[in-house]
Amino acid sequence: MGIRGLMSFVEDHRNEFFTDLKLRDTKIVIDGYALFHRLCFSSDMELQYGGDYDSFTDVVQEFFESLSACNIRPYVVLDGGCDVSDKKLTTLKDRAREKIQMAHSLSVGGGGCVCPLLIREVFIQVLIKLQVCFVQCFSEADRDIMTLANHWDCPVLSSDSDFCVFDLKAGFCPLSGFQWRNVNTLKGTQNCYIPAMCFSIDAFCRHFSNMNKALLPLFAVLCGNDHVNLPIMETVLSKIRLPLGATSPKGRRHHRVLGLLNWLSHFAGPTEALDNVLKHVPKKDRANVKELLCSSMEEYQQSLVKLQDFFQYGAYVCPDSLNLGLPEWVLAALTKGQLSPFISDALVLRRTILHTQVENMQQPNAHRISQSIRQTIYGLLLNASPHLESMPWKAPPAQPLAVSEVERINKNIKTSIVHAVKLPEHYSDFSKLTELSLDKREMLLLETLKVKRTILDPVPPSLRLPVAVSSYWLQHTEAKAKLHHVQALLLGMLMGPLHARTNSPDKEDASDDGAKVLYKELHRVKAQTRLSKKLDLDAAHVFCQWQCCLQMGLYLNQLLSTPLPEPDLTRLYSGSLVHGLCRELLASAPSVESLLSMCPEAKQLYEQMFNAMQSSAPPESFLPKGKSHSKKKRQKKQGSSWPKNKVGTTSGTKCGHEGSNRFGLLKVENLEEHVEASELE
Repeated sequence: MGIRGLMSFVEDHRNEFFTDLKLRDTKIVIDGYALFHRLCFSSDMELQYGGDYDSFTDVVQEFFESLSACNIRPYVVLDGGCDVSDKKLTTLKDRAREKIQMAHSLSVGGGGCVCPLLIREVFIQVLIKLQVCFVQCFSEADRDIMTLANHWDCPVLSSDSDFCVFDLKAGFCPLSGFQWRNVNTLKGTQNCYIPAMCFSIDAFCRHFSNMNKALLPLFAVLCGNDHVNLPIMETVLSKIRLPLGATSPKGRRHHRVLGLLNWLSHFAGPTEALDNVLKHVPKKDRANVKELLCSSMEEYQQSLVKLQDFFQYGAYVCPDSLNLGLPEWVLAALTKGQLSPFISDALVLRRTILHTQVENMQQPNAHRISQSIRQTIYGLLLNASPHLESMPWKAPPAQPLAVSEVERINKNIKTSIVHAVKLPEHYSDFSKLTELSLDKREMLLLETLKVKRTILDPVPPSLRLPVAVSSYWLQHTEAKAKLHHVQALLLGMLMGPLHARTNSPDKEDASDDGAKVLYKELHRVKAQTRLSKKLDLDAAHVFCQWQCCLQMGLYLNQLLSTPLPEPDLTRLYSGSLVHGLCRELLASAPSVESLLSMCPEAKQLYEQMFNAMQSSAPPESFLPKGKSHSKKKRQKKQGSSWPKNKVGTTSGTKCGHEGSNRFGLLKVENLEEHVEASELE
């Protein structure tokens, strides 16, 4: 949620509404959504190139290391899908439009804050690696966070202004004042603490003539939060004489906040104030407006959910989800973050929102390429309809199963209807999906990705899903991926294994030296790209499409209980590195061969991934950028778009692995010369 103007107002009154804390030796409940956004936007993260997930991973690790140093025990609570009523849809659409504008600004070299597409998944993987306790709620988490923090009598860490309205026993610490990078030591001891600000709801109410704190939920609703957006409320507020007061030099900026708080402070409680509000509403609308205001005020009361049960016993009861009759395995997977809120939105609401990236706004949105994967996901989910109770979208059996997708069209949004794919009979019982054999689950995944199982066998298990997804990506002509895109992407995927090797505590051997040199060289390319700030918009769009494929491939794999091992996303893709490699490869400095000559193990891994992708991708994907039309025509005329059984030469020496070493193609500096040499043979 969020109350317009409230956070900036209370921060302007820091000395009046906040107390200083030296936070240590305590539990703390963390708003996960707010935290990963804060760490993404306030830590010099690269956003223009689609995200540096490795840099983000490092920042998240540093954050939790600071907490550990101060014996602060974090419990992260993540939002789930949208409320069953979908009452925030209007707000979500408005935010989607705002993100499109910010993404466009970033794409043309301006500013903006747009989270990379897979940031949430990366965040969850880091939490798991660090063994940080976390839970994913069924829908919005604010009330559950408040209830858990009050149960434990510990503070909440967030940036959401709604926590200025919740009556929190131990207070609310805004992320903006949480100095986790500035760990201090208590004088005369070895005990560490983090300087923090803590909002005091009592001080806040005292400031407004000892206002009854029970009035704050009505203030939030009238001021405007994510749930209430009625035009009639603006009319009501215009009729109420809101005193500006002289409590702030920035009164004009916060006129609405100040006026409402001063006005409400004259009432004994919410009932009296609500009756006064309704006097300004036409009689025919009063009942509906009162119901809406009361239900919205309920959002600030204690939740029935007891998240402490999850942290103690590994499960908790959520009345909203139980009422829907969802299979137990789905509820458990959602709670543990093993299924995305995208899945619950599609299942419960038959509506999803496809998030915009920093892409080419003149092209169709990047998510179009992964539509067939989503159709399979929808086919699995919507097969659940006969088994679920009280679904809001319960449709007649004759109606085709479909999902509404909110997607980018140019620089605006549009809702499109996407039909679910009809699946074979053995996938029809959604409640027993996890009981299917591994072979059947893997078969559906690979058939959706249009990849044969045998081509993945040489690839290490941890990289099979990214390679399968990349093969799917290459098979779609709308991706317009070229050889240098593929090379850069695969070289970028080496960063994870190289990081593990160079940071291993095990005894070093001589081969580690090559890995360190290559790792250092890739970091140089990444750093140089971050300095240049020149975005190739076509390349950006191609890699956005790849991330969309990876996201949906990951979700389908999760829904099928991971027939392929879940990949480590934390160092799988670094946008600045991949874009920088694209530029350097086009300039032939360095070549793939010269880079990989430093580390034979990395070269072997690269070959395994490249061969798997090339065997299932159309030959034109591997044509060099800028290849002349005459050359293409000549190839077509001679009936060969790419020589499959010959490999190029390096330094005048012919390779002798005919028909098997497709990686040889990448050893040639000039691919056009390679084609011509093959033709001469």
